[in-house]
Amino acid sequence: MGTELENQIADLKKQINLLKEGTKDQLSMVVFSGDMDKILAALIIATGAAAFDMKVKLFFTFWAISALRDPAKTGKGKNFIEKMFGMMLPKGSPKLKLSNMNMCGAGTAMMKGIMKKHKVASIEEMLKTAAELGIEINICEMSMNLMGFKKEEMINYPHMTICGVATFLTDAAESKIQLFI
Repeated sequence: MGTELENQIADLKKQINLLKEGTKDQLSMVVFSGDMDKILAALIIATGAAAFDMKVKLFFTFWAISALRDPAKTGKGKNFIEKMFGMMLPKGSPKLKLSNMNMCGAGTAMMKGIMKKHKVASIEEMLKTAAELGIEINICEMSMNLMGFKKEEMINYPHMTICGVATFLTDAAESKIQLFI
């Protein structure tokens, strides 16, 4: 009986060591929503984690990609459907709307005013801070293709990569924390 228990304890110790070795002090986050408040929450969490010296990797997919579009840039070679997506979706973070109480844009304007009054950084300012902290932004290539977004219409961000879901899954598997916003 004692040998069986000792073997079980030894197996548990091996499993714990494997978990410790395979987990980095890293946050991997899927940013799915294109709502202003949810993008803001993702960036607050990301910059907070980076400020605590945690490696941060954001995976922007579907509606969230709109926040990374540069209002001054256009993508070339788009078909009719891709052009329609481009017109219907927000072009950059200044055009994002609140998920609740948007009220035809009045709620969003009020929120931006309150943020300014309380000295809360805008999404644009938070993206600058994220870049300074070395936060990586990965954009889902499949989502970009489905929505007709082109690399040349994205913001200039020093740590941005266009990749597939396998990149996120690899990052998430190595991370202490995984989030979905």
